[in-house]
Amino acid sequence: MFLRLSVLLSALVLLTSCAVPPDSPRFQSSGSLPRHDQASFDQYVRDTRAWIADNRAFIGDDHQREIALNAPFERRPDTLAKRGILFVHGLGSSPWYFTDMTNAMAEDGWLVRSILLPGHGTRPADLMLPGHEDWEDAVAHHTQLLADEVDELWLGGFSTGGNLVTSQAFKDDRVDGLLLFSPGFYSDSQYLFLAPAISYFWDWLDIDDEDNIVTYQSLPSRGASLYYRSVNAVQKNLAAERFDKPVLMTMSQHDSVLDPDATLDAFQTRFTHPASRFVWYGDTPQHLDDPRVTSLTSYLPDRRISNFSHMNVLFAPDNPYYGEAGSYTMLENGQGDLEPPDDAGALWFSAWGHKEAEKYHARLTWNPYFDDLLDNIRDITGD
Repeated sequence: MFLRLSVLLSALVLLTSCAVPPDSPRFQSSGSLPRHDQASFDQYVRDTRAWIADNRAFIGDDHQREIALNAPFERRPDTLAKRGILFVHGLGSSPWYFTDMTNAMAEDGWLVRSILLPGHGTRPADLMLPGHEDWEDAVAHHTQLLADEVDELWLGGFSTGGNLVTSQAFKDDRVDGLLLFSPGFYSDSQYLFLAPAISYFWDWLDIDDEDNIVTYQSLPSRGASLYYRSVNAVQKNLAAERFDKPVLMTMSQHDSVLDPDATLDAFQTRFTHPASRFVWYGDTPQHLDDPRVTSLTSYLPDRRISNFSHMNVLFAPDNPYYGEAGSYTMLENGQGDLEPPDDAGALWFSAWGHKEAEKYHARLTWNPYFDDLLDNIRDITGD
């Protein structure tokens, strides 16, 4: 969904009609948002799970599984945790996106929490309900709750969530460092600034089949507007001052949503701590002289991988849903009129929209370097 944002916004400057949703509960909002300001994280989880159960437009028959994969959660280590991290997901995704990372970090002694941004977890139309302040308030409140329990506090975010936690860290001295995965600082769309205006005239930018239990496939224009607000806020922070605490940042050279070069430049000029690290998946950038940047090839033909996507960095190869042998494959990947092969062993994997003759590319949804990424996290956090 989010991966087509640039294309959709560009097309809308040429079109005079909008996407019309089918008559389905998935495209009709719940009418309300859950609270996120409970006094305890446990109560927040219980209340949010109940709200999802009451308001979700379920995709499959296993309702409890869908609730679990969209609800906020925490992982506690076996011993008393002195360090904690709060994870924030991206536009259209879910707290579950951090499940592989949270399990590993909890084993390393971290108290790990992953929250649900208002408007998520139920149906795409619920992205029409929140304002940017709802997202900021949710991040701020749960940063406070976690800060009250640990001596060392980190924030982590994917895509839009990376924008939100970075903005929080700029104004919150309690934050000791950041883990940012495909942070959405810079869109590759020159029309992103139109998103707030478009949202007043068109409800939907994209309508798709909703067959993914952890990610919205369709995009209301309000969602694009909320992403723009997060970009605007974080870019103001980056323009005003440098961030001088440790940061781990990852980016794919072939990210189809963001501007990878602008993100790398921001890391080099605005994130100044000597222990910070940037992991670049792709060809080594030219004229690179920053020893804090590591480049890893994203062309892995022995695994039928042509390049890395916006989202794959977060998932281990053995993830049961998005992993190499997972139960869900993102076949819709900007391949035009091409039909996927009958033999799954003939599929290749890439970022959205990558095309090569005589190959069908599904979305890459797992990270072949996932264990290396965990080592990067341990290095930068001092584990």
